[in-house]
Amino acid sequence: MNISMGSADNLDAVMRVMAAAFDPRFGEAWTASQCLGVLAMRGSTLHIACDAGDSLAGFALARTIVGECELMLLAVDPRARRRGVGRALLDAVVRDAMAAGAKSLHLEVRSGNDAIFLYSSAGLAQIGSRKSYYRGAGGQMFDAATFHRVLI
Repeated sequence: MNISMGSADNLDAVMRVMAAAFDPRFGEAWTASQCLGVLAMRGSTLHIACDAGDSLAGFALARTIVGECELMLLAVDPRARRRGVGRALLDAVVRDAMAAGAKSLHLEVRSGNDAIFLYSSAGLAQIGSRKSYYRGAGGQMFDAATFHRVLI
């Protein structure tokens, strides 16, 4: 598994992984224009994970500014799950955030999402929740859990 920095040039592959990784019934996926908007912002990074065949296996979109890093998206293609891809991406985000001077990392994740196990095992702790944060495809609302980790 190779983790590297991505760019807007990787957006088509990112969107394919996003479509495969996020079930539309939960409303977690972003549009291409949302991703491009974040990538254009100062402090934004796109980490990509490619398998041995150079296919995109996962990605992480984050933004570090004023000493804080927000992990906005982390997705792993379902065919590449349980192989350390998510952890490698998260570790890369943490490493680069610390190098950029971030003192903390935070994120929101849908309550009940399996990724919570990854975040907890990486030292993030739940510090709150947001009621009805995600709107699913059928209009159903889903809560989000807010996680935080001090980076030192």
